[in-house]
Amino acid sequence: MAARKSKRRSSRRKRRDDRLAAGAVGGIAVLGVLASSWAVIWPYLVGTLAIGAVTAGGWWLWKTDRLIRSGDRTWRHEDAVFTGHRTLTEVDVMEGTDFEEFVADLCRRDGCTDVRRVGRSHDDGADVRGRLPDGRTMVIQCKRYNPKRKISNSEVRNLLGSQVHFGADIAIFVTTTYFSGPAERCAVQNGVMAVHRDHLGLWNNGAALSSLASINGSGQGDRQHRARRKNTYG
Repeated sequence: MAARKSKRRSSRRKRRDDRLAAGAVGGIAVLGVLASSWAVIWPYLVGTLAIGAVTAGGWWLWKTDRLIRSGDRTWRHEDAVFTGHRTLTEVDVMEGTDFEEFVADLCRRDGCTDVRRVGRSHDDGADVRGRLPDGRTMVIQCKRYNPKRKISNSEVRNLLGSQVHFGADIAIFVTTTYFSGPAERCAVQNGVMAVHRDHLGLWNNGAALSSLASINGSGQGDRQHRARRKNTYG
């Protein structure tokens, strides 16, 4: 009886050892397969990771370059406004909206607040609005014309209508050309600041907007100045 029990235990032990041995062999086989597979896979995995790293690095460099270039353009633009590096020749080739923004930037430079470009179709005669440093509201009409052309009396009157429409304290007419005699007289008589080409040059070169008020209506050059202007612009 005892011999039969001992024989059964030996049989069970043998089967268990056989299973363990088979499991060990299977595990070794799996490890072998994984090892051989890894030898094939790892170059692709490393290559994928390398490509991802290069792509991420390239994107970061591109983004950084964009930010640097954008900051540089902004800095150069602001520097041009503050130091008057732009010439009137450069201003002459601006698009109308760029000229309006140019005037708005000069206003901001001189301490004006709430400055915004509002020029568009049906703008009621206003291209830029804001407040002077003393708090008075202003409305500005911007005309980037060829210097051969002159601002007419009717254009100044349109600005006066815009001043009434918006209830502005001050009306300013800024142009790259000059005013006709009647237009300049109309501006002065109605308190409009007439910033013609010569005054715009002073403003661009650093003169404050407030300083232009003291020379408003002081004329647009003497006879020699007008002769040089005619020779230059025809």
